[in-house]
Amino acid sequence: MNISVWVARRIILHSRERRYQAELQSSRLECVPVEFGDYHPLKAITVTDAKSRRGARKGSTSSSSSSSSSVALDPLSSMLDGTDPLSMFAAASAVEDLGRKKREEEVVGTDFEPWSAKRGEILARFTTTEKLSIVSIYHSSAKIFPGSSAVSEKVRTRLEELDDQEEGSQRELLNLSQQEYANRIEELNQSLKEAWATDQKVKALKIVIQCSKLLSDTSVIQFYPSKFVLITDILDTFGRLVYDRISSMCSADSQTLPDSFTAADVNDTAKETCLNWFFKIASIRELIPRLYVEAAILKCNRFLNKTGIQETLPRLTAMIRGIGDPLVAVYARAYLCRVGMEVAPQLKDSLNRNFFDLLSTFRQIHGDSVQNQLVLQHVEIPQYLTLYSPAIHWILQCVAYRAPDPLLTEMMERCKKLGNNALLLNSVMWAFRAEFVAARATDFIGMIKDCDEAGFPKHLLFGSLGRSLACADPPEAERLTILNEAWKVITKIRGPQDYIHCAEIWVEFTCRHFTKREVNTVLADIIKHLTPDRAFEDAYPLLQSVIQKILTYFHDFSVLFSMERFLPFLDMFQKDGVRVAVCRTIMEVFIKHQLEPTRDPVILNALLHVCKAMHDSVNAMTLEDEKRSLSLLISGFIRMVWFGRDFEQQLSFCVEARATFCNLEPLLVQLIHTVNQLAMETRRMMRGNHSRKTAAFVRACAAYSFITIPSLSSIFCRLSLYLLSGQVALANQCLSQADAFFKAAVSLLPEVPRTISVEGKSRSSESLLLDFINNFFAMLLVVPDHPEHGVLYLVRGVLNMVQDYTWEDNGDAKVKVYISALPLLAAMSQETYLYSIPKVDSNETLYGGDPKFLTEIDKLCETLISQVLDYLKTLGREENTVRRQGSLSFSLFSSLLAHGDLRNNKLNQLAVNLWNLNHKHGCSDTRTSVRTLEYIKQQAQQPGMAHIGDMVQRLTLQSRT
Repeated sequence: MNISVWVARRIILHSRERRYQAELQSSRLECVPVEFGDYHPLKAITVTDAKSRRGARKGSTSSSSSSSSSVALDPLSSMLDGTDPLSMFAAASAVEDLGRKKREEEVVGTDFEPWSAKRGEILARFTTTEKLSIVSIYHSSAKIFPGSSAVSEKVRTRLEELDDQEEGSQRELLNLSQQEYANRIEELNQSLKEAWATDQKVKALKIVIQCSKLLSDTSVIQFYPSKFVLITDILDTFGRLVYDRISSMCSADSQTLPDSFTAADVNDTAKETCLNWFFKIASIRELIPRLYVEAAILKCNRFLNKTGIQETLPRLTAMIRGIGDPLVAVYARAYLCRVGMEVAPQLKDSLNRNFFDLLSTFRQIHGDSVQNQLVLQHVEIPQYLTLYSPAIHWILQCVAYRAPDPLLTEMMERCKKLGNNALLLNSVMWAFRAEFVAARATDFIGMIKDCDEAGFPKHLLFGSLGRSLACADPPEAERLTILNEAWKVITKIRGPQDYIHCAEIWVEFTCRHFTKREVNTVLADIIKHLTPDRAFEDAYPLLQSVIQKILTYFHDFSVLFSMERFLPFLDMFQKDGVRVAVCRTIMEVFIKHQLEPTRDPVILNALLHVCKAMHDSVNAMTLEDEKRSLSLLISGFIRMVWFGRDFEQQLSFCVEARATFCNLEPLLVQLIHTVNQLAMETRRMMRGNHSRKTAAFVRACAAYSFITIPSLSSIFCRLSLYLLSGQVALANQCLSQADAFFKAAVSLLPEVPRTISVEGKSRSSESLLLDFINNFFAMLLVVPDHPEHGVLYLVRGVLNMVQDYTWEDNGDAKVKVYISALPLLAAMSQETYLYSIPKVDSNETLYGGDPKFLTEIDKLCETLISQVLDYLKTLGREENTVRRQGSLSFSLFSSLLAHGDLRNNKLNQLAVNLWNLNHKHGCSDTRTSVRTLEYIKQQAQQPGMAHIGDMVQRLTLQSRT
């Protein structure tokens, strides 16, 4: 039948009578008993695969094989078994790394802090602004050997090359800045690798020798620790290259040396090469480069004999005694201890000997030669002594690693006997086990008191002691005494920076073992020292650390905010970025540890102050991610505020929060949800018995939402909140407030833009608008008509908006809304509605099936169907729109099938024509059509549905071909 004929006739959607409970029962799934021993929803499915064997003998029982396997439903899960090449390589690499790590841990465990962890700290700490110089090798003076087979001639020639230091092979670069110096050292490191790769071994050795000589230069003494780090990096590279070279000579037969190899496993060629390297190094005339270069290849002794390393370490230790400068000597010992720990950590005697040699020469630090040097360089003795710290810390760490307590006690006693031993005592507390120091904390305090403060300030010693006590607990009976003795010294420190560096360390000890009273006293003392001249501005990182430590131990915020000095302490964070970071930290801890809602006024006032600081940091330049992060934190606080049955107080808090957090829209949304929840909670607690006071409160909640929603910028957020707030008002029998919300939503619909921005990209808003309208239609079923606005005035308002709205070109959204409205109108024509709201009379009660009401519904249905059919006719005029025509015709067919009274001949015929139109051009979804047809056949078998059976005979499935 032609569509124009359909339009000419008057088609009215005669709604069929619905029995919702009966339909619900008939559509329930059939319950089947399940043996839980054999079934579990997460259990893998077993699939049996029968495969025929080709060429099997006739009649053989093995002509087919059956295999059962557990097959995962996820097609990607087959990659999880590690059978793909990447997984195999990764697994092999992981096993290799695990094995190597296990071998390393057999000698040095993970509890030993490696040198790499200290390297960056040294480079950052020991800097200079003075100009530096470096001797640089800028070209090779290597000679071309004649074709002679005499080994002695080659050796003599190479030794001559090493002595050739004055023939243009080197130059001194002057007036280098610290960064330029570091860059030049890195260039030398790269030159070393390039020379080695191009088989210029002599040049490589010359580079290492020249770099090692730099370690005897203390002209810019405050930079010496960083120079040591940079140059020993080159020595490490050289040692690794030599070792790998000799090791590769041992594996020339394609069999690599095992990790536990002995000298017997090494071939003669590799041994000769190894000896050659040691002979070259032995020919170096100067002590310091000869010492460092031999130490760099100490591991190569393994290729020569079993006891090579054991014999070499004492010799090198003794060689260091020939170094006159105590600073150069202590770093030489540190390097030897570092190499010794890497290649033979079990040889403790050499490590101990280095430390005891250090003690025997410790008095040199205060000798005349050192004092004269410091005067020339304008360096004070306290600054000079700090230069020793990295080296002595490392030596003591190596010596103390897994050392028995008697040895540590002996070392401590020997340090105590030395005069001016503050430097050593400081290193002892850094390097010894925290448990050892904590158990003897009182003894260490006595030693600190006896130290001379002229050379090494006592507050540094107390800082080192505090670090140990932060990791291990002293005897309980001594804790208060320890704190009092420490704080007597700390509070007298004059310099604000020195003070806060020490105080920050002892805050953790105070928080860990004492109450809020002691912590409050500490905070008061910090405020007292850092407030004058705004000294706190230079100590923000340390002050942040103080907050972190307090929050680590105090999770009860009622206790935390009852400290009188906590909020004044927060007021010292006046730099915006730092202030927000501190407030963020406080809120993260609160959200993590506050498990129960609170109404404590102390907590609420303090956290409102904290959250306001975060909110006030938002400006036009704030990134969206930052706004989102801050909103989540403040929202977490709002969720934890609950006043129980004191609903008015809860609403007052929401009013205050709205004024405080008006710049963050997510928080306004959260507050609206909170108020709606509050209104529903009121209804629940009152058990439906509404007094005047309760009704007034619910109206106040509705007024809060009605006032707040227009301030939101997102139009879809406003629409959803209007709908939600209207539902809450309706559930509380506030009909006029609900009507206002729904009318506001309808009036807002024309303002919906055609496109919206989603993650910075423009997207069509059509799908969101359709979703909202469908949700709105579902709500309108239970909304009673306003007596002054006529029948179905809200439904008509939505449809009028749809009619006037500027939809996308070549889109079907308007017609989809018309089709979606038909089920609503059909549900409204029923005597009993599908759902209702308690104590709210919807239209089923107001009109009671009044014929005039039903006539209005029929007229509206007639108009909608006519509009849809007109549109289908328009789509049929173009070939490129027939697919859209088929889709819409099927949607209308589905609505007629579900809600129409198909006993009406006109409606029945219209449904058949829509089905045929959907299949006319072969654009329909065959699977959907088949299932729909099966459903119609099932319905036709129900009592009183004979007319459906007649219709089925006229519904055909057309082929696409």
